[in-house]
Amino acid sequence: MRTREANSPVMKPDSSPKELGLREQKKLEKRLRIRAAARELFSKYGYDAATLRQIAKRANVGLGTVFAYAKDKRDLIFLIANEELSAILDGALRRPNSDQSLADQILALFDPHYRYFGKDPELSRLILRELVFYSDGKQAAPFHLVRRRFLWAIEELVRTAQLKGSIRAPEDPSALARYIFYLTSGEIRQWIATPHPRATPGLAELRHVIQLYIDGLQPNGQPTTSSHGPGGFMDARSSNLNPKIMRKVPPGRTITRPKHYQPS
Repeated sequence: MRTREANSPVMKPDSSPKELGLREQKKLEKRLRIRAAARELFSKYGYDAATLRQIAKRANVGLGTVFAYAKDKRDLIFLIANEELSAILDGALRRPNSDQSLADQILALFDPHYRYFGKDPELSRLILRELVFYSDGKQAAPFHLVRRRFLWAIEELVRTAQLKGSIRAPEDPSALARYIFYLTSGEIRQWIATPHPRATPGLAELRHVIQLYIDGLQPNGQPTTSSHGPGGFMDARSSNLNPKIMRKVPPGRTITRPKHYQPS
């Protein structure tokens, strides 16, 4: 039994294809104007100060038309972001390759997202703030589809690494993918909260966090490589703390990882 896609236009008996095409084109134009107006006014006045009535006026549509696409300002945030995030994910899914380590494959998925968020930090902070518990808005379904696709991509990378024997096989790949996603989500929020988030240093820190997690999944329980390489916090050749750093630690004090340490 064939089912009609949710977004497929319904052909009425008295509607010609040409009339239907014009109607759909006008709807698309209004939607694009609403998106542009919301982005502009959120940037100009701030999310809390901008109102739906102001956005409708700026888009040259009635307030009821805005409510046709978004039940509140939170929905408008995702009306702005959903299509852009979906397109970014489409490109990101083509970036990992089989010659990379698992950490670098996962980083390849996040790279274009960091660069997108870094272009407009204010809007990105709103997106990352408002997506928490976002489940019942008019734009929620497209958002959660993008999120599921991202999780599926991580899961596939994890499953492939398990088949290669580079991480422990008994673990559920979907669970590992969720844990990686939660871990990286926290790191993204910490990065975007900085005054001037730049993608390159943010991605370097993200890779370190991912590598720490993956090191704990090695078959023998030992890290295969150091996140910082020879001369860094962990020396990959000996898996011992770098003596240069240890000389800087007062007697009786322990350390974890110097967040911004630069080897001398």
